This record gives sequence, C-alpha cells and structure tokens, in this order.
Amino acid sequence: MNDNRDIFDRARVRRNFGAAAERYAGHSALQREIEFRLMESLAHYSLKHGEDARPQRILDVGSGPATAAHALRSWAPKADIFAVDAALPMLKAAEANTRGQWLRRRRVERVCADLRALPFADASVDLLFSNLALQWVEDLPAAFAEFRRVLAPKGLLLISTFGEQTLAELREAFAMADDAPHVSPFTAIAPFGDALMAAGFAEPVLDRDLLFEYQPDLRGVMLSLKAIGATNALHARRHSLSGKARFRRADAAHVRTEDGQLPVRWEAIYAQAWAPEPGTPMRDGFGEIAAMPIDRIPIRRKR
Repeated sequence: MNDNRDIFDRARVRRNFGAAAERYAGHSALQREIEFRLMESLAHYSLKHGEDARPQRILDVGSGPATAAHALRSWAPKADIFAVDAALPMLKAAEANTRGQWLRRRRVERVCADLRALPFADASVDLLFSNLALQWVEDLPAAFAEFRRVLAPKGLLLISTFGEQTLAELREAFAMADDAPHVSPFTAIAPFGDALMAAGFAEPVLDRDLLFEYQPDLRGVMLSLKAIGATNALHARRHSLSGKARFRRADAAHVRTEDGQLPVRWEAIYAQAWAPEPGTPMRDGFGEIAAMPIDRIPIRRKR
C-alpha cells in the first residue's frame, strides 16, 4: 500500500514525459510563459553578489527540452550549466538547446537523474533553477533538502510549481463522472513555503499567478495535457480505459464560458530563496514558521 508520500507512479511519470518529448515544445506555451516569469528573478543574483556577478555552476532541474538552460547560457556564458531530467527522451530532444556555439559558448551538459538524488557534490552549485517539476514530487521536504545539499552558501534557488487551483474545473468535472482520481493533487502555497523554510533556506519570497487556457471540448483538454506529458500518473488512477458514458458525463459537467469554451486553469507558484551558511540547522517541524494567509498573497491574472 502506498502512503501519502508515494502517490505517484514514478515510472509512469517518466514514460509520460518521454512519450511527449518530440511534441512538447510545440504545446508548452504556458510552461514557457511561467519559465520566463521565473527568470525575471535572476536579477536578484546580481543584486546580492554584485552587478556583473554570474554563477559559476548552474543546474536546470527538470529541464525538459532545456529552453531554460539555453537562456541561462546567454545570461551566464562562462558558467558550467547542466540540464537535468529524469526522462531520457526529453534530454535527447534537448540537443538543439544544449549544443555549444563555436568556440565562444560552451555546451550545456545533459544529465539523466531524479531531482531527489542529484549526482552533484555538496555545496557545488551557485544557482539551481527548476521550472514546473516539483508538482510530480510527493515529499517536498526531501526535495528541498537535496536542493540545499548541492547549493553553495548564498547560492540562489529559483523554483516554480503548480498550485492547488490548477485544473480545478477538470477535477470537479471528473468527480461528477466517477470516484476515481483523474487529476493530480497540487500543493497550496502556504505549505510549499513552509517546506522551503523548514529546509533552512534564507529570505524566501513567494508569488503566484492564475492563468487560463481554453479548449472547445473535454477531448481537446485531454489531448493538450497528453502533448505535454501531464496525464494521470497516480497510483490510484483507473487502470482501465475510461468508458464513453463516463467521459460524456465529465464533458457535460465541465464549466463552460459564455461562448461554450472549456477553461483550463493553472495556478503557478514561484519561489526564490538563498542557501544558508554552513551549519544552519534544518527545522524538524513547522512550529516556528508563520504561514502567510492565502488571501495576502497576490495573484497576477493573465489570459
């Protein structure tokens, strides 16, 4: 039996993203938008370390097609940059974004690894960037402990994940059709921030956006999710095909706009924090952490 920290079929997650590798770039406009917004926080590295300062070693964790690693190469051309992903086909599809540019720009190295067991030495990384990978991890404290392990003191952590409002309409529609889980659970922003602080990270700053996509019907929604590898990978998922009647019930129950479109909601959570000085203890509990009420965290809405 799976406990509450083992809700995902990890092999299934890798297969889903591996199968989507070739078409991912053409269907991930929203993911790229969130990546772009997360990268706006790179300016804080120079604010802390000096106007011209750049990291010497950078990880793009959960890199997918390595578009972030490619942009980071332009920002820090002399850095050692590693694109890390658990799905080998994704790394193969990332080749165009990781090759060098003659002698002026070094290539990005591709590494196939799980983000919970990074093959890098302690305190060896100056910047860890991770866009939309943590929603596939049940145990956030363990992931953050691993991020802290590889980050050097005063190294910058820039991460994003999907929040609890993500795919809310889709979850509710399928709940009207049957009792099986069809949509992954997503974290709320308060426990996400608490886990970050419990790992000992300093000066955490969190923000969130609410974004919408629109599809003509439920089939369009499901095909768009499949194209980016975001299909059901829960251990408790229905392992047989969903019946046509069940699918029709979910389609009929899905909220629609006035013009008949199906909204697909995405809540993006962003966080930046600094690796602490050596010897800073990790917190065993959350008793000393004051979680910010959700209504005090601003939402930037974008259609």
